[in-house]
Amino acid sequence: MAAELTTPQIEYLASQRLARLATAGADHKPHVVPTSFRYNPALRTIDVGGHHVATTKKYRDVRANGWAALVVDDLVSTDPWTPRMLEIRGRAEAVEQGGESLGPGFGPSFIRIHPEKINSFGIQ
Repeated sequence: MAAELTTPQIEYLASQRLARLATAGADHKPHVVPTSFRYNPALRTIDVGGHHVATTKKYRDVRANGWAALVVDDLVSTDPWTPRMLEIRGRAEAVEQGGESLGPGFGPSFIRIHPEKINSFGIQ
C-alpha cells in the first residue's frame, strides 16, 4: 500500500541533498550508506543515485531484496535542540537507465523507492 508524502515533507526533501540509504542483501545483513536523492513528483517516488550506482552494494541489495529505507535528517538549531527527520521505507527497484536526468552527480543507474511507510519528526 502506497504512502503519500505531505507538502511540508516534500518541501523538506527539496531543501536537502544528502540522506542515508539502508538496504539488506540476499544474506539479510544490513547496509547503510550516505547517498544523494531526488523526489520524483510525477511518480511520487524517491530516486536515489550517484556516479556509479550500478557497481555498488546498495544497488545489488535492491536487486536481491527489493526493499529499502531512506532517512533524511538535520538540526535546525542546537539551542534549543531542534532536530528534524524523515524516514521513508518501501519497495525499491534498481533502474538501469535515466539517472542523468536527476541532476549533477547522478549516473545512468539509480534506485527508485516507492514509499509504503513514512515517519517524520519536526516537519510541520
